[in-house]
Amino acid sequence: MMEQAASPLRHVSDTALWMAMYRARETDRPDALFRDPLSRELAGERGERIAARLAPDARNDWPFVTRTFLFDQLIIDQIDSGIDTVVNLAAGLDTRPYRMSLPSSLRWVEVDLPGLIRYKEEALADVVPRCRLRRVPLDVADRPVRQRFFGELADAGGRALILTEGLLVYLSRDEVAWLAEDLRVPRTFEAWALDLASPGLLRMLRKRWGDALGDATALVFAPEEGPEFFTRYGWKPADVHSILKAAGRLKRLPFPLNLFAKLPEPNRIRGDMTWSGVCLYFPA
Repeated sequence: MMEQAASPLRHVSDTALWMAMYRARETDRPDALFRDPLSRELAGERGERIAARLAPDARNDWPFVTRTFLFDQLIIDQIDSGIDTVVNLAAGLDTRPYRMSLPSSLRWVEVDLPGLIRYKEEALADVVPRCRLRRVPLDVADRPVRQRFFGELADAGGRALILTEGLLVYLSRDEVAWLAEDLRVPRTFEAWALDLASPGLLRMLRKRWGDALGDATALVFAPEEGPEFFTRYGWKPADVHSILKAAGRLKRLPFPLNLFAKLPEPNRIRGDMTWSGVCLYFPA
């Protein structure tokens, strides 16, 4: 009983196994929005156990599947607009360099904790990426280290898109602000794609999952200001996509959420709303 009550997530890196299972389940669908044939192997038995505890009902997969799809589309659009470098911070077990149709000349840099990078390199040692892939073992939360790393990326030149998919929600408000400031410094960082949740949504998720998340993976960041939070740090929103609205268009919503998705969304995202979105920012 004690083992069942304990959180299945021992470390924030375990969330990568959890997210891989969402992609694996989507891949199994005949009408999949994307295919990720590597995800189930990467998730492994532990990923299966985590998903069975936290997300046993596939009816609730839609927010994470839709988020993945929206990030895919933003990446494609930015590459078409001239981006030649993608920097994925806290990349987890993401497999986009393998599963997406990408230019072979594209530079893709994955950053994550050393243990996760090591696991991923071993698991994918025999798989060839479709672009120029580099993995960097680095703690994104270590500000001096990441500042030096951002400087090295800037010195390498190019036009970079930064990804922070599924990262910011685990950081404090100050930590997100410092990251936004640091990303604004290099001139080569031309766009930033991130996902965002409202305080109302975080309250709902905490109630749903309760202690199952554990202290290591507590959901923290959900600004009352919504997407406008980042403007004070030099980032202007270019595209804001509601995950609920997108899931409705993609026919991924169960009843009655499919009806709510048809309602007009207010111009400003209020803190009490149960809202989440994928946002693209450009330097102001």
